[in-house]
Amino acid sequence: MVNVDHAVPEATKDSSGLRRDVGLIGLMWASVGSIIGSGWLYGAEKAVVVAGPAAIISWVIGAVAIVLLALVHAELGGMFPVAGGTARYPHYAFGGLAGMSFGWFAWLQAATVAPIEVEAMIGYAGHWKWAQGLQHTDGTLTASGLLTAVVLMAVFVGVNFFGVRALAHTNSAATWWKIAVPLGAIFIIAAGNFHGSNFTSEGFAPFGAKGVLGAISSSGIIFALLGFEQAIQLAGESRNPKRDLPRATLGSVAIGAVIYILLQVVFIAALPHASFAHGWAKLDFAGISGPWAGLATLVGLGWLGWVLYVDAIISPGGTGLIYTTATSRVSFGLAKNGYAPKAFAKTDARGVPWFGLIMSFVTGVVCFLPFPSWQELVGFITSASVLMYAGAPLAYGVFADRLPNHERPYRLPGGKVISPLSFVVANLIIYWAGWDTLWRLAFAIVLGYVLLGGYAWYATSKELPDAPRLDFRAAQWLPAYLVGLGLISWQGGFGGQGHIPLWWDILVVAAFSLGIYYWAKATASKPEEIERSIEEVVVTDAPAH
Repeated sequence: MVNVDHAVPEATKDSSGLRRDVGLIGLMWASVGSIIGSGWLYGAEKAVVVAGPAAIISWVIGAVAIVLLALVHAELGGMFPVAGGTARYPHYAFGGLAGMSFGWFAWLQAATVAPIEVEAMIGYAGHWKWAQGLQHTDGTLTASGLLTAVVLMAVFVGVNFFGVRALAHTNSAATWWKIAVPLGAIFIIAAGNFHGSNFTSEGFAPFGAKGVLGAISSSGIIFALLGFEQAIQLAGESRNPKRDLPRATLGSVAIGAVIYILLQVVFIAALPHASFAHGWAKLDFAGISGPWAGLATLVGLGWLGWVLYVDAIISPGGTGLIYTTATSRVSFGLAKNGYAPKAFAKTDARGVPWFGLIMSFVTGVVCFLPFPSWQELVGFITSASVLMYAGAPLAYGVFADRLPNHERPYRLPGGKVISPLSFVVANLIIYWAGWDTLWRLAFAIVLGYVLLGGYAWYATSKELPDAPRLDFRAAQWLPAYLVGLGLISWQGGFGGQGHIPLWWDILVVAAFSLGIYYWAKATASKPEEIERSIEEVVVTDAPAH
């Protein structure tokens, strides 16, 4: 199956210069291809070490959280089918300052995923002798590993330069493989190696509720489930975005959640008891550095282990490929809104934002230098991603009040309840990532304000026609939100001072989130300002070759 319709003799091209080539399957596969990446190769093992067999509950909670956020995005994606949508919704609702901020969050998470997937590919490749010198013992890259990583990033960028049609075909082939392999591993390993006693022999929840909640953010669960927004980012290249975006967004989450929960169940059940006899925190077996491939070999399925080592190249590779696309589309949206230089909005004859692709390559190469191992980055990327997602529920609440008659191809049932609930859930996920992660994220946020704020100041001082309007009134809640969430994390029990006890901290985060949510709604842009921002996108999304 392919993602583009060959019955259409010539692809349509919208006013932005982006080509509208992608159909429903292409959009859904873009999201599924992002969801099924390195997370499936590492997530089950990392989660069970943190939470024990109760990691299954962690996956369910994580899936429910992502579904809530995806539901909100599904309605917004249908309302505003524009490229880099997640970076634009807060701009519509709260003006320039909020738009710039959430745009930076979106770019930050997109730009850093591809390098992480490359590191995952190199990490699993260590099974082969020729690749064993690519990483140090702490997971960082050697000189030869860095060179290999740069070449892989160059491949991601090169495929993207062939345009969205080539990307759709390439990602389609990779995604069919990426779905088939984990499903095959689930049923083949479970068929003769399902030990029900594994779920209780060393305790179902040996680390209690804190382990269950901590695993959601720190072990890779949310990271694994992220990616549904890729269909939203490609909205500007969708043939029928108002019909297909909601279907692609929700469909991709459903597929990913089912696969990941089944993977966790089978991973726990198939382990020999000796591997966790000293407790789940000390889980160990031959080949654990590549958990699924090692497990397959351990239970006598060496041929499957070989297939999984090959998949460890393909699955992260496909995810890295689509996130390279996303990075250029988010920077495209930032430039169209005036937050970044117009060079990021330039497209070539194939409709590819070429400068954004080049910069995504440069960013990826820079990221390889200081980045540690795969797992240590998971909490950071999870927090950056969910912080980006948190802008959608806030914008949803504003649009429900101020644009009640705007066309909605998909209308979320109970949206006025789900929207604030999803904002609370997003902030809990960020909080559970822990203070050690969040203070690093705060540093990255400050860097973003320096870079984008510096450009905004330059554009304003030079009276450039695309200088952004930074609406401080509509975004007055934003500093309180970012600082307040950091303070709660600092005082909380997930890597913080421990002054807020477990369960009370959830109430504190929930109350704080609801306060921010309704404060943001009360001070948001007026209806006519929102409409003007939407119209400006139509006008400014002009060809920029």
